[in-house]
Amino acid sequence: MSPPGPRVVVLGGGVVGLACAWSLARRGADVELWDPAPGQGASHAAGGMLAPVSEATYEEEDLLALALASHARWPDFAARLEAGSDISPDLHTEGALHVGMDLDDAREVWRTADLLERYSLPYQRLSSRELRWVAPALAPGARTALLVESDLWVDNRFVVQGLLAASARAGVELVPRRGGLVLEDGRVVGVTSCDHGPPLESRCDTVVLASGVDSGGVPGVAELVHLPLRPVKGQILRMSGARGLLGHTVRGTVHGDHVYLIPRATGELVIGATSEELGDTQVTGRGLLELLRAATTLLPEVGELTLVDAVARLRPGTPDNGPLLGRVGTPGLVVATGHFRHGMLLAPVTADLVTELVLDGTTDVAEAAPFAATRYTPTPLPLSPPTPQ
Repeated sequence: MSPPGPRVVVLGGGVVGLACAWSLARRGADVELWDPAPGQGASHAAGGMLAPVSEATYEEEDLLALALASHARWPDFAARLEAGSDISPDLHTEGALHVGMDLDDAREVWRTADLLERYSLPYQRLSSRELRWVAPALAPGARTALLVESDLWVDNRFVVQGLLAASARAGVELVPRRGGLVLEDGRVVGVTSCDHGPPLESRCDTVVLASGVDSGGVPGVAELVHLPLRPVKGQILRMSGARGLLGHTVRGTVHGDHVYLIPRATGELVIGATSEELGDTQVTGRGLLELLRAATTLLPEVGELTLVDAVARLRPGTPDNGPLLGRVGTPGLVVATGHFRHGMLLAPVTADLVTELVLDGTTDVAEAAPFAATRYTPTPLPLSPPTPQ
């Protein structure tokens, strides 16, 4: 009989926390996941685009490398998730269209092409005729386009449902509470409830901090590590009646405004997303108007669809837009937060990283090295402690 695995508490039940909990449990850890409403934070409002190429930006080469490493893991991750939960994440491989409407929009699309060439990332320029063939429902004025065939997308809510089911099957215990850290003798030894319910404490070998934008405010964290997280509000819409309208995700630039359109196998169309330096989760008329105006200009049929959902959630932003990953100076704590707009994309590589750190003491995820959780702490520490010689 094999010895029991280490006890781990994961704080936070978004896609990152769930992926970490599932991965740890599959490798034999005894895992609790603390979250009063798992899957209802930023993951609930995600678009589900797995698009390291389309999301590439200047001066973020390190983030691109990490994103590509996670993107490569997604097909296997999706297959294992479906096998472990009987819920398909609805992984699509048709790619993404970058579309511009007017001349200035076209220039932005070409700047994207220049960036992709700089990084030797694959794409295809489409003529107006080719665009009409690929996406006939787009407005006639949409005449400038790139096709990025490597982009994937999933249904974010199916992913979360699958992770909840797979985690439960793997033995993860869900604790619907908010928790803070318990420190003794210079190490983290567990978590204790910090909400209005009856007192509850859970002792463990390691705490994984994956509480998204709330991570820095978890009791006990600020004394150990500086996590400069800021809330970035995103509003997103879901429309029904869109079956057959699009065969790709569409990332549109419409008279300077940005919008993405994501078809779902359910016949829904996801329209997103605002990016607001705000800390509330109210759906606003301005947000709806901005999204619908750009979406209907790009895809006129949107005006005939039925609005079935409008939500706003907070992304965990960081100063350099990169996640905060790894150990801190105090034993017993591993950080996995700050994924900003990339939580869905980066979940597989983050889960591998966390599992290796917790169970093996080190990690082979070299691409994560620039994103040490301690890089904003006055005396930065490496992602994982050096291996003794």
